[in-house]
Amino acid sequence: MNRPIELKTRPQLALESYLDALLQDATEEEQPILVLEPALAPESSLDEFQLAVLEEQARDAQVVTAPVVVPIAPAVVVPVVVEPVVVAPVVVEPVVEVHLPPSITPPPVAGDDRPAWAAEPFECLLFDVAGLTLAVPLVCLGSIYSLEGQELTPLFGQPEWFLGILPSQAGNLKVLDTARWVMPDRYRDDFRQGLQYVISVQGYEWGLAVHQVSRSLRLDPNEIKWRSHRGQRPWLAGTVIEHMCALLDVAELAELIASGAVKTLPVNKRS
Repeated sequence: MNRPIELKTRPQLALESYLDALLQDATEEEQPILVLEPALAPESSLDEFQLAVLEEQARDAQVVTAPVVVPIAPAVVVPVVVEPVVVAPVVVEPVVEVHLPPSITPPPVAGDDRPAWAAEPFECLLFDVAGLTLAVPLVCLGSIYSLEGQELTPLFGQPEWFLGILPSQAGNLKVLDTARWVMPDRYRDDFRQGLQYVISVQGYEWGLAVHQVSRSLRLDPNEIKWRSHRGQRPWLAGTVIEHMCALLDVAELAELIASGAVKTLPVNKRS
């Protein structure tokens, strides 16, 4: 059985041949050897050993690419001045103007509890608050605003009867929880739900929040049962007998609000 022949590369054979030649020339007189730099000697003048060495070096050489460090300039922070953007509130347009200029009327009879606007027949607006129908003279009112799609702006530190601010063409209206005023003893928190309109009061910067606006009608003072003693509800001027609704005296209500007397009104919350 033949032994496997060890295969050698050409460079290895050339190296062994060169070593053998060195051993043979060891006893001979040393002759000067001209050494040529590989980079300067032409390829044809290189002996077999030098070609083998160069070939071996080329095979074993590994090209190592040094990482290129790119200097990064420090970021320059440019201050940006942001001017505040003021968003103007959406001004609510009135659905209808209900104010009527006061007519020249004689003053009420001395000793009569009727307001000055009730000395003769007058126009009233009927509206609904939590199931209670109320009537207010048009001479005391300004405009009717719809709350559909509108949100009242709350203010901190205000009493419970204050619902918020409604921007309008007449200015910022302070919206009152009308139900809390007219029926404090039967008030419930759910009365705040379903409010659809705000009726501004002529000469004041506040409005009444109501659930429904019904219609206007002309009333004769003799058709009203007037209250001789206002008691705890000075804003309740009387009762319209035919329509079974309460008649509001807005001027008295305004004075009550200004005096802060609402804090003393009884409140019985029902769920």
